[in-house]
Amino acid sequence: MARSRPFKQLDVFTDTPFFGNPLAVVLDGSGLTDEEMQRFARWTNLSETTFVLPPTEAGADYRVRIFTPGGELGFAGHPTLGTCHAWLAAGNVPKNRNAIVQQCNAGLVRIRRDAAQEGSLAFEAPPLRRSSPSPTVLAKVASALGLKAHQVLAAQMLDNGTTWLGLLLEDADTVLALSPDHRVLKDIGLKVGVAGLPTATEDAPGLIGRSNREARAFAGGRRHALPPACTADLEVRGFAAATGIDEDPVTGSLNASLAQWLIADDRMPERYVAAQGQCLGRDGRVSIERDAQGQVWVGGSSVVCIDGAATL
Repeated sequence: MARSRPFKQLDVFTDTPFFGNPLAVVLDGSGLTDEEMQRFARWTNLSETTFVLPPTEAGADYRVRIFTPGGELGFAGHPTLGTCHAWLAAGNVPKNRNAIVQQCNAGLVRIRRDAAQEGSLAFEAPPLRRSSPSPTVLAKVASALGLKAHQVLAAQMLDNGTTWLGLLLEDADTVLALSPDHRVLKDIGLKVGVAGLPTATEDAPGLIGRSNREARAFAGGRRHALPPACTADLEVRGFAAATGIDEDPVTGSLNASLAQWLIADDRMPERYVAAQGQCLGRDGRVSIERDAQGQVWVGGSSVVCIDGAATL
């Protein structure tokens, strides 16, 4: 029988509402069937909807199930940060003051608070498996993105629980200018993440500044309003037509695997900030840090946009 359940809708990887990646969180998913969870996820029509449940593993503070409109995920980045933010905002207290432990279908994930920035959390990136992509597949993807071979500096298949073909391009302007053929990408069946180092600007040498961002803040011929400028060290876009989403606004799992790859190959420093979402009128910021033990942490802010109850 349907009943009222506490519900929040958040914006993740931003401290400015409506400029990040939205997430729906049902804070009491007890008693719901898989079908009922899936139906509600289809109804919200967001990239992910999560359901919080009591933990079943020792050491976990809560359990979460993560659904897209098309199915359940074992792990995903922005639902991890957003669900944790919602759980804390609801007044819950973790067992350990230094870390929150989330149980999901992929296992236990540690989440830490950022003492320097209120509302910011970071999750530990899951172990990464990487390999070289097939030259044939790489050529097909490059063609679908409108890229020439020399514009792709490096490519890797990246799997940290979700699989991406990662491409490092010659610069951020090339990343922002991409106009993919999403139909072809869907037929190829791969999610594709692209990254590029920013072009130096007069105000921010070597970083992404307002001039670069404004020049590319278009979609369908319409300029998007952007929040105040914030520099970043890497520009990222994620194309996921294979899962029904042409372009994801801000992607935690992709940024996690990109960071593990690019830091390990000395292409990025151990601490940096990635920007994502400019071409969708968003302005996501993802903080990356590799600690002294070699663990990569992926962080960002979240804000609650809707606070109430859902009847299901």
